[in-house]
Amino acid sequence: MRIGALQVVKAPVNRSLQPILPQWPRNISDHTRLRPHTFGTSHSCRPSTTTAWRRPLQPASNPAKRRLLRPISTKPLPHRRGPVFRFLYRSFAYTGGFILVVGGLVVGFFVYDASTYREDLSYTDIPVSTEALYPRRGGPKNLPIADTLVSDDDCPENTRVKFKPKLVVLGSGWGSVALLKQLNPEDYHITVVSPVNYFLFTPMLPSATVGTLELRSLVEPIRRIVQRVRGHFLRAEAVDVVLSERLLEVAQVDASGEERHFYLPYDKLVIGVGSTTNPHGVKGLENCHFLKTIEDAGKIRNKILQNLEHACLPTTTDDERRRLLSFVVSGGGPTGVEFAAELFDLLNEDLGRSFPKILRNEVSVHVIQSRGHILNTYDEALSKFAEERFAHDQVEVLTNSRVKEVRPDKILFTQKGENGETITKELPLGFCLWSTGVAQTDFCKRIAEKLEVQTNRHALETDTHLRLNGAPLGSVYAIGDCSTVQNNVADHLVTFLRTLAVEKGKDPEKMHITFAEWRQVAQRVKKRFPQASDHLRRLDRLFEQYDKDRSGTLDFGELHELLIQIDSKLTSLPATAQRAHQQGQYLGRKFSKLAQAAPGMAANEVDYGDLDDAVYKAFEYHHLGSLAYIGNSAVFDFGGLSFSGGLLAVYLWRSVYFAQSVSFRTRVLLAMDWSKRAMFGRDLMNY
Repeated sequence: MRIGALQVVKAPVNRSLQPILPQWPRNISDHTRLRPHTFGTSHSCRPSTTTAWRRPLQPASNPAKRRLLRPISTKPLPHRRGPVFRFLYRSFAYTGGFILVVGGLVVGFFVYDASTYREDLSYTDIPVSTEALYPRRGGPKNLPIADTLVSDDDCPENTRVKFKPKLVVLGSGWGSVALLKQLNPEDYHITVVSPVNYFLFTPMLPSATVGTLELRSLVEPIRRIVQRVRGHFLRAEAVDVVLSERLLEVAQVDASGEERHFYLPYDKLVIGVGSTTNPHGVKGLENCHFLKTIEDAGKIRNKILQNLEHACLPTTTDDERRRLLSFVVSGGGPTGVEFAAELFDLLNEDLGRSFPKILRNEVSVHVIQSRGHILNTYDEALSKFAEERFAHDQVEVLTNSRVKEVRPDKILFTQKGENGETITKELPLGFCLWSTGVAQTDFCKRIAEKLEVQTNRHALETDTHLRLNGAPLGSVYAIGDCSTVQNNVADHLVTFLRTLAVEKGKDPEKMHITFAEWRQVAQRVKKRFPQASDHLRRLDRLFEQYDKDRSGTLDFGELHELLIQIDSKLTSLPATAQRAHQQGQYLGRKFSKLAQAAPGMAANEVDYGDLDDAVYKAFEYHHLGSLAYIGNSAVFDFGGLSFSGGLLAVYLWRSVYFAQSVSFRTRVLLAMDWSKRAMFGRDLMNY
């Protein structure tokens, strides 16, 4: 019999059993499930004398083993929708969600954009020092000396560093920016002097010459970078330096167009002014274009498009058209090769869309290289791959050739013949890019003339701590293309032996050293000249090789000959952005260490000696690899691991430079430019 949700069964009455109905819980389903036990066929709801209540089963000891009652509904089961209905429902749902998300982002952007506008007047009274408005005069030329700048009291942060050691940085290139990013804003009074007010991402400069990238995508305002260290920026040009008085002569054109000169005092001066293009004594370079600045890229772009427009005119003859469309690149290094590749991409991918197709058939691109291969600093396999790629793209590579003269309508060059004789050849010239090495700027030449130890005609020589040779110790440093690290290990032999000689009471030039002492000398050499570490790995072999008398010791002459042999293997560091970046980071970390140690040295009255060497290690260059774009393909050379490829390698090449970009702003602009080129092509207009 069923009573509500309970099952009752008929059974003989057992007097010994007490009715258990009052003891039942209110919710039986919380404890157990009753199984029906029916005797007979009666289903009356009224209890009878032949009916007894069955004791419910006790709840299981383990709650996980309980069997729960599921509610039974009398509603009909939902009808299953068809696949078309489900697809449309989900599509509309996803579309609606996407619209809501995008709409929210758009609204959020406009809210942020509205918050960037200001209508309140933000100016207040700013204290300005009298010394900044009326600087004192002095120095050899009796010029104004800018001891205090007008922005020194702009904010409390600037006021705190007003009397800190003055650090003056010349240039706004790779080395200078890397230095600024490593500095602590509270350590120095920083002033950056540069004739341009932006940082230029030079590795991507060839892409800007043909419109693959916009010019603004390669530059970052230098004032934004200087603000992070509470520094000051002067758009001016360094003219000369008075080393004895630590005064930098600066020239600046004022609002009236007159050139004004003044002195800028410094405690530490970092020279990072870069370099100029090496002319190699060739005549007619006024007929060439260079690729060093953003202005150069704009001029090249205008010249290329101007030649294309002139070639379309009906009055242009066939010979003149071929001359206008003859593009010559002098120099087979990374810059020249990448420009030739970018130029070919422009002519091959975008020329036929907007210009007469006859122009594509008349175009010729030539690369003149003085060495046996282009990209001669790369692995030989990569150089050959680049040459094969250019041969496929019909870009003519002229190796073992030297430019003799550049004329307005043709270029003369010499080339070795099959029998070794020198043959003079010529090419019609519509455009010529000169990219053949670097040379000193006028400012660096003036400094080198003042210092007798500066004998290098191409760059300023520094020691391994990047200090300018011949300048007061610890006052002037040089980084980047304008400098070269002097690794004259043999010249410091007496310095390396002095400690051992003092211990033995002998003359350094007359002592003999054992193998154990040679190991100590080698450790000093590695510390002073880190670049020599690779050549001092097998000390036992070197000792055995130069112990010519088999005495088990090395005398002064034998040791001097050994170090000269190491000197010959050390090469100059490459004039690349990678090297300048590492040198800037090195100086930034060292200057921070010097600032931390300054209070202790001042308390102990230590202001002499080699403080740089006492506080920080010597500079060691780590070559991270080289890469180059060669027209819808790229080559990579990473420490002995070299490879090349097609579009996948191009995307990797872009990714590397995208990651090295100086700011989030330039990364966004680079991504937009690459996307715009893919969707709309390059912009074929000059302005």
